[in-house]
Amino acid sequence: MLTSKLLTLVMVVEPHRVLLGMKKRGFGAGRWNGFGGKVQPGETIEKAARRELEEESGLTVDALEKVGNIKFEFVGETELMDVHVFRADGYNGEPTESDEMRPQWFEKDQIPFSQMWPDDIMWFPLLLQNKKFLGYFKFQGHDVILSHKLEEVEAL
Repeated sequence: MLTSKLLTLVMVVEPHRVLLGMKKRGFGAGRWNGFGGKVQPGETIEKAARRELEEESGLTVDALEKVGNIKFEFVGETELMDVHVFRADGYNGEPTESDEMRPQWFEKDQIPFSQMWPDDIMWFPLLLQNKKFLGYFKFQGHDVILSHKLEEVEAL
């Protein structure tokens, strides 16, 4: 029986580029990713997304749009990661390095998929096209996708 761990992921998107962070420690270290993390007890999912974005990049946002929900299973792990994906098309402040993340802008045609989680190349295009999606990915280790399901949806 798998338990579920509630997580957030925020992607900051401009018309021609996207902000990613190089994870410096912990789960996913050495990969480019969006900004996010665990939802704390008593915290809404959106409030957690805003807090994690600010802690990891120094940015605040006026509006967050929920664009996806992806569940991740890792063979041998008892926790299913339930990741709520948000898109921010505007932000306040300047991206600033934190203990956990080093932010960097990437042109949309130069996103470093080879240095990201293997599933990102599948759902990222939907995010960039402002489409909503549901996904499930089953991993062996952190590099091999054993199975997956990804579907575009009208609403979340």
